[in-house]
Amino acid sequence: METTKSPSSRNSVVDCGTVPSLVSSFIDTFVDFSVSGGLFLPPDPDQIKDPNRPLQTVFDQPRRLIAIGDLHGDLPKTKKALRLAGLIGPEDRWSGGSATVVQVGDIFDRGGDEIKLLYFFEKLKREAAKAGGLVITLNGNHEIMNVDGDYGYVTPEGLREFENWGVWQCVGNSMKKRCNGMDENVLFKDLFDGVPDEFPRINKEFQNGARARFAALRPNGLIANRFLSKNQTVVVVGDSVFAHGGLLQKHILYGLERVNEEVRDWIRGVKEKVANQLVRGRNSIVWLRSFSNELAKDCDCSMLEHVLESIPGVKRMIMGHTIQSDGINAICGNRAIRVDVGMSKLCGDKFPEVLEINEHSELRVLTSNPLYFKGYEAPRRASKNNGLGSLIPEERARQVEVNA
Repeated sequence: METTKSPSSRNSVVDCGTVPSLVSSFIDTFVDFSVSGGLFLPPDPDQIKDPNRPLQTVFDQPRRLIAIGDLHGDLPKTKKALRLAGLIGPEDRWSGGSATVVQVGDIFDRGGDEIKLLYFFEKLKREAAKAGGLVITLNGNHEIMNVDGDYGYVTPEGLREFENWGVWQCVGNSMKKRCNGMDENVLFKDLFDGVPDEFPRINKEFQNGARARFAALRPNGLIANRFLSKNQTVVVVGDSVFAHGGLLQKHILYGLERVNEEVRDWIRGVKEKVANQLVRGRNSIVWLRSFSNELAKDCDCSMLEHVLESIPGVKRMIMGHTIQSDGINAICGNRAIRVDVGMSKLCGDKFPEVLEINEHSELRVLTSNPLYFKGYEAPRRASKNNGLGSLIPEERARQVEVNA
């Protein structure tokens, strides 16, 4: 007599036929959607598809260049800043055409949208590339701290976001394991292998979030590899050099391309260590404040001049890291531009501002603050047609009002 097996006694492995890669892709899309706040990532354009290609360090001057400061886990303020510059439309899709954007680092810490921001910028990178534009994200000191396992500035919301990410990663991995013929390279044995059981100074209720954060962001972690390994630490775009904290002569002598490669190799787990002078300590690239003190007298303009002269064709350094209470500003004859305005909700909650540089190397500051005025001798002017402040032709950066 033939018997029928109950559902509970049937083999839990599913025959995926000849399409296990399609099943894996579907599961990855499902997990991405679940942890990103509901985003579907466009296909990878060829120019950003190969994770092993050298990171580009020097870029030509674009017709339009936008610099965005520290964002610290605040997705709504990030979108306001991008809309301010006309880079995304009402549906949050790229609308910046051939523009180049440099976000100067510190997406992590102080907020609860860290993973969502990583996915959002990844989406914009792909959309911009398709339209002939470019989105560059830099490593800040908070990216480096998190890869190092330093969670001194994480928030409960941030830990909950990573706990949720860890749950979905395990769900997706379990689904893949049920499929016969699945490529072992898309599976992981244990997400938490090598992760400490407990993290000091983290409340018990957030320990799972801390463990997931460690698994994601440690060197060769899933998020470190997928997102942070694409970050540069320093870039030259036209006649501007960008770094989160700033650059000293020793960093130039080290080699900017070498800086990017060594930091990336450490993040990917290819190199066990990375030089402290690059990413740790007060005189490292991501911690330096020599040119970002709000009082101009505390900034070493002669040192800055010497550094800039060592980089062919560069006339200014653009940096974040240090909040400027009066908004984006320039010192040392406009050779140092500081773009961290403390816009994120838990790190100042100021009005979004961005820096714009056109193809003629003319600067203007775009702000959403209707009451903001720096006292420059020329009045602010606005175009009634598009709401954007008119371009000031002088080299000096000026504050102009725009509608966000």
